[in-house]
Amino acid sequence: MRFLNYLYSLLFIIYFIVCCNTASYSQNNNEITNKFNRVIDYINSYYVDTVNQNKLVEYAIIEVLKKLDPHSIYINKDEVREMNEPLEGSFEGIGIQYNIVNDTIMVIEPIAGGPSEKVGILAGDKIVQIDGTNVASIGIKNSDIIKKLRGAKGTKVNILIKRRREKKLLDFTVERDKIPIFSIDATYMVDKTIGYIRLTRFSATTMNEFYKAIENLKKQGMKKLILDLQNNSGGYLNVAVELADQFIEGNKIIVYTEGVNNPKSEYKTSNKGVFKKGELVILVDENSASASEIVSGAIQDWDRGLIIGRRTFGKGLVQRPFTLQDGSMIRLTIARYYTPTGRLIQKSYKNGYFEYSKDIINRYNNGELSNSDSIHFPDSLKKETLINKRIVYGGGGIMPDIFVPIDTSYYSDWGRQLFRKGTLYKFILNYIDINRANLKSKYPAFNIYNEQFIVTDSILTALVQEAEKDKIKKDDKAFEGSKEHLRILIKAYIADNLFTSSEKVQIQNQYSEEFKMAVEVLKDKNLYNKKLKNIK
Repeated sequence: MRFLNYLYSLLFIIYFIVCCNTASYSQNNNEITNKFNRVIDYINSYYVDTVNQNKLVEYAIIEVLKKLDPHSIYINKDEVREMNEPLEGSFEGIGIQYNIVNDTIMVIEPIAGGPSEKVGILAGDKIVQIDGTNVASIGIKNSDIIKKLRGAKGTKVNILIKRRREKKLLDFTVERDKIPIFSIDATYMVDKTIGYIRLTRFSATTMNEFYKAIENLKKQGMKKLILDLQNNSGGYLNVAVELADQFIEGNKIIVYTEGVNNPKSEYKTSNKGVFKKGELVILVDENSASASEIVSGAIQDWDRGLIIGRRTFGKGLVQRPFTLQDGSMIRLTIARYYTPTGRLIQKSYKNGYFEYSKDIINRYNNGELSNSDSIHFPDSLKKETLINKRIVYGGGGIMPDIFVPIDTSYYSDWGRQLFRKGTLYKFILNYIDINRANLKSKYPAFNIYNEQFIVTDSILTALVQEAEKDKIKKDDKAFEGSKEHLRILIKAYIADNLFTSSEKVQIQNQYSEEFKMAVEVLKDKNLYNKKLKNIK
């Protein structure tokens, strides 16, 4: 009971601390602080057992923030650095993509221009020692690898490598440097006029990458654009605003934020932009969130382009970081996002954190991801777009203009085990490792590979045999339902290893219903205009 009283008091005080301006405490807050300190003194002096106060405080902070909303969170000091890296656009290390295959660190690809590539480390190399310590066949974890390979720019790490067809182990000394993290992983021309860009996050480097991508596509004759925001979980607000500004004419609201302690703040377009004219399609799905929803919501509200896919995640809360004295941080919700028409992007969390966390699973179970008729919005949330007066709805996520159901035809427990146990990816990496020289010789360019390489039945048979080694018993019905999808994945991931992620995405897109719908709409101007103006 004494412990519970302590925890409740702690929750109470933390609630007030995080919600108040730290520059000025009221008399009431001082009294609460004194009360909190007294509780700590009592615990230190009289509690029956030893108490780890740091862990208790962290637990209390996590729980109280969870009670506020699903996106106010506590981040410990180690997690702060890891969280910031993808958004800052770089980290410091040796510059390799790797995976753990058969309990060995395999280099998937040295990052172009990075320190590992400069010293001659190649895709397929297996790291057996780091700074004299054996790392092969010891059950090493990904977190351990990061600790050993990442470090301050200018520091060095010695790596011993086993390379196929080399009798002796190879010794490399790599000087760590800044390694870029790209937010655009695919850019290419679909045909003579349609360009494609896939954006995976809204980071500090996003706009520079976007400008280069657009310039490159325009040089190739791009007049129409597919912007793929599927599985994009968001990022910086200012980057979302700047990206939307590239498409929408000047002095128009992109998004506004508002909260009890934060007055309404509007973000508007300028007269500058690299694609203010031209047909535009944005691809979204249930994993497109936050900044992705800001961009797609603004495009939809101003009737600037078409949104294709499935209803987006529904994350429309503005978080502000508050750094604590030990380097940890809380991200506290201070306002809500609204689209130009006044639609609230944030979905409801009134039923608590647990139900909120199951939302995507519930959508799947309720049929929402496979049938648009399963999605219901109350009339009270109805809005009209600002140019063509089309009906749109608020209250959680952005509903696309053209719905494309999720493809579940290849879903099976057998197929999911291939992913969960890492069998599929391990098989692909081993196949590439064994056949790399032959593949590069036979398919020197992507267009040759794309046209000629076939994932044969014998390759699939070898995959099934590998799965059985991992105790995944073959399910004939599941295999038949999954095998065409597996052919796509295997071909795509081999392309990723031989070429770049852009080529991998090109292969995947050839079989994507969302992508094919976008191309169909952009090739038919009458259909595009009909959908944009909601003409039946």
